[in-house]
Amino acid sequence: MQKEILLQKITEIVHECGTILLSADDVQRRIHQKEGKGNFVTDYDSRVQEILEKQLLELVPGAAFLGEEDQMDHSDISNGYAFIVDPIDGTANFTRGYNASCISVALALDGFPILGVIYNPYSRETYHAIKGKGAYLNGKQIHTSDRTLAEGLILFGTAPYHAELTRKSFEIAYRYMSQAQDLRRSGSAALDLCMVASGRAEFYFELELCPWDYAAGALIVEEAGGLTGDLQGNPLTYDRKQTMTARAPRVELLEL
Repeated sequence: MQKEILLQKITEIVHECGTILLSADDVQRRIHQKEGKGNFVTDYDSRVQEILEKQLLELVPGAAFLGEEDQMDHSDISNGYAFIVDPIDGTANFTRGYNASCISVALALDGFPILGVIYNPYSRETYHAIKGKGAYLNGKQIHTSDRTLAEGLILFGTAPYHAELTRKSFEIAYRYMSQAQDLRRSGSAALDLCMVASGRAEFYFELELCPWDYAAGALIVEEAGGLTGDLQGNPLTYDRKQTMTARAPRVELLEL
């Protein structure tokens, strides 16, 4: 199947799942605690992932599937096609009606994303990228900004279930903030990456992310002309947890 047709079909599936988030009710009674402080999953996360797994694998039979709610699944994504999926990125936001959550789907080939879709149903914003063909927001091509760090808006993430990283995260955020214009924390890594891709922010970092948090977003940033990597600028991998940065081209990494 041509990538453009595949993209269209994946986007349709993701939009269908977006209606589940918009119509969610009685969310507080559907929350379950995962391991670690503040680490939640809802019945809606599980429902969306089930739909995505079923329908995406119908599009690419034989593909591996790596989703956030398959905690015991250790799918090998290094060979052939694999979907890397976060059914609701920003679950804590979702449980509070904060309206800063999204659905993130990446299709990888031999371990690296070649297609990504991120949909924020609350803002009706769909970001997508096909490797080598640019990044788009609602069908219009987007680019990272040409601002420097001194002109930049800094985004960062940190999670209460990674308490050992909290102090270091805020120390690094302070280092960047002291040289930048302002700072934000949204609670959704995928949306933060889209902010960098669309030129709304210049730099994002987080000290521990899983592949489903950043697979689609990293591709979208790269196709928008931005740079991704770990805190030292080394290339990302997609088979394990790691640190993550995304930045506009004129933003330099600080020595930490």
